[in-house]
Amino acid sequence: MIVSSTEQDIHWMQYAMQLAARAEAAGEVPVGAVLIKDGQVLGEGWNLSICRHDPTAHAEIQAIRQAGSALQNYRMPDCTLYVTLEPCAMCAGALVHSRVQRLVFGATDLKAGACGSVVDLVRHPQLNHQLEVQSGVLAEACAAQLSGFFQKRRAEQKALKQQKNSALPAETQPQISTAAQSGDVAS
Repeated sequence: MIVSSTEQDIHWMQYAMQLAARAEAAGEVPVGAVLIKDGQVLGEGWNLSICRHDPTAHAEIQAIRQAGSALQNYRMPDCTLYVTLEPCAMCAGALVHSRVQRLVFGATDLKAGACGSVVDLVRHPQLNHQLEVQSGVLAEACAAQLSGFFQKRRAEQKALKQQKNSALPAETQPQISTAAQSGDVAS
């Protein structure tokens, strides 16, 4: 269920999108997260999994770790996490364990989303804590940021492949007969 976004939600999601741009500049999937309490930033992060060779270095985890240090506590009641993409199971679990009160995310993740799309860990009734969830804040802009990154990455990979193929010596490149090139091949 999508509830109308407040100006505050939009402001902090735009902030998270700026953090996501930092991830993209580093060659990471552009996801950004910021953890807020009483209008103040306690922690922020962007994806660093590739750079750090660390599968747990998601934006949400970075923000939660910073906030824990700022609060000198592993629990974060009365806090809101803003993130550009629906959290995965690992990040959703961290949100539950840290007792974050509210989650606001932009784009849904239909492949790995654990806050309503694939599963809903943050509102699971058998867990000892449930979060309030606001989804879809600046969803189109967040999704466009991600889509643009992946389109650019695919284009770069295609260009690299073409560059490698053109750099191969002639004897290693596949040979096409003159008849096949002209379409005069008997079937």
